Amino acid sequence: MDVAERLAARIGAQQVYTDTHVTSGYARDHAEWAPSGLPAAVVRPRHTEDVRAVVQVCAEMGVPLVGRGAGTGLAGAANASDGWVVVSFERMDRILSVDPVQQTATVQPGVVNGDLREHVAGHGLWYPPDPSSAPWSTIGGNVATNAGGLCCVKYGVTRDYVLGMEAVVGTGEVVRLGRTTAKGVTGYDLCGLMVGSEGTLGLVTEVTLGLRPLRRGGEHTVVGYFDSLARAGEAVAAVATAGITPSALELIDRFCLQAVDSWKNMGLSAEGEVLLLARSDRPGGAGEQEAEDILECFRAQGAVYAVRSTDAEEAEALFAARRLAYPALARLGSVLTEDVCVPKAAVPEMLARVEEAGRRFDTPIGNIAHAGDGNLHPLFVVAPGDEEARARAEKAFAVVVEQALELGGTITGEHGVGLLKKDSAAKELGAEVLGMHRAVKAALDPAGIFNPGKVF
Repeated sequence: MDVAERLAARIGAQQVYTDTHVTSGYARDHAEWAPSGLPAAVVRPRHTEDVRAVVQVCAEMGVPLVGRGAGTGLAGAANASDGWVVVSFERMDRILSVDPVQQTATVQPGVVNGDLREHVAGHGLWYPPDPSSAPWSTIGGNVATNAGGLCCVKYGVTRDYVLGMEAVVGTGEVVRLGRTTAKGVTGYDLCGLMVGSEGTLGLVTEVTLGLRPLRRGGEHTVVGYFDSLARAGEAVAAVATAGITPSALELIDRFCLQAVDSWKNMGLSAEGEVLLLARSDRPGGAGEQEAEDILECFRAQGAVYAVRSTDAEEAEALFAARRLAYPALARLGSVLTEDVCVPKAAVPEMLARVEEAGRRFDTPIGNIAHAGDGNLHPLFVVAPGDEEARARAEKAFAVVVEQALELGGTITGEHGVGLLKKDSAAKELGAEVLGMHRAVKAALDPAGIFNPGKVF
């Protein structure tokens, strides 16, 4: 029997799909420039025992497998190769419990981020990690990539909220990692090790997340337009130097704003070359004062227009435009998305180097960023079918990664390594640390079936 037949015999044919019209739709994530192949089968498990059986079959047969959430990843981590098994967690989508006293939620990996936030709000609680894909991306995928988002400048990323998990590792063992208590230091942090591992160490089947009390006060939004990326970067550095930690500090350049305008007719690109959006969620007068301090930082760094927004709908529309930037650019052509993170003081220099890479390789680059924590997302746009332009964009992409490392940064702040950045990951980690990674994987994945060839 082939792997699909073996899987069907173990967990039921109704959960195993081999029709190429189906399997091809599960072959890749949103990293359209990363290679992929045709899976031998797609499995949609219903519970942990199904996942255990899939891992056991794949280990016995030496068939690689890759876990999949909603496929919103941008580095190729969820891409399959020919003959692989894709484990899609779309049916494992239940919120199992919410504990208002302990302020935790236990969920299956297929739960959508935005759905969880809405659900726990009914208990007076809040789940902060909010990637731009929050309305579609799943908790399992967020855990796999250690996703961040707009709020991470103040509230941290997914790893900061994962307390415990259930996972299938090795040859099919089901293990519990981490804790559900507020404190716990027994043994190595194997739960934290799984977060951001991009499915290379096992398949997460349940997650216990820490929550915060729901924010009751409104947010104060500050809008600043600048005539260059460099000036906007200086304003970001000025906010940090002033000791201010906004609840969001986002950057969008004119190229991205024009793309959003042409799609949604929002009229955002008329005021300047770069838009900075900041928010303070401190309660009462403290929030108003923090917003005023941010506004002063913007003006001191030469904003051509800066104001506190007093219209809640307008403020929401501006942040909605930030989330729309990537899909708006995707309407213009093929998009290669960068994800470097540099020290906050290096943001102005890094933005300047991104601009220079665009000029050097004659490549249009849009810039969006979680600017408050130095996480930049240059977007390289290529017209469909223009292979010369694509080659130039790939060279510019590589240079941007090198420049980030040169400035003391990292090759990925939240999207992950996947397939697109394996070579760069090796440069960042170094031979000794890369060897440690490989030793860990060999220990937890002795059969070498969990997403092989990704990350390193």
